[in-house]
Amino acid sequence: MSDPPFSAFDLVPSGIYRVVAPFIDFDGNVHPVAECWRYSSHNFVPYVAGLTLNVERDGANGTIRLQDYPEAQGAIIDSFSEFVMKIDPLTPQVLESSNK
Repeated sequence: MSDPPFSAFDLVPSGIYRVVAPFIDFDGNVHPVAECWRYSSHNFVPYVAGLTLNVERDGANGTIRLQDYPEAQGAIIDSFSEFVMKIDPLTPQVLESSNK
């Protein structure tokens, strides 16, 4: 049984996520398959539809910025489960081994 679809707004704090389909964020950064990070929180700025995902990757805090407009990353945000999957938190070595 697979997990139900989710958007980028539905990520679970402290959840570990792995990229399963590459995507490009607002800043033009490519997030390749197998990239992993731990999600901590998000910020949303409605007047510019800016969504910032606060994540931990390789022991450092970082961000993934997206814009919730159809011509930007709106489709990625809405169908985020097509781009990332939640990883079992009992396997933390996933973070270290997949980002090398």
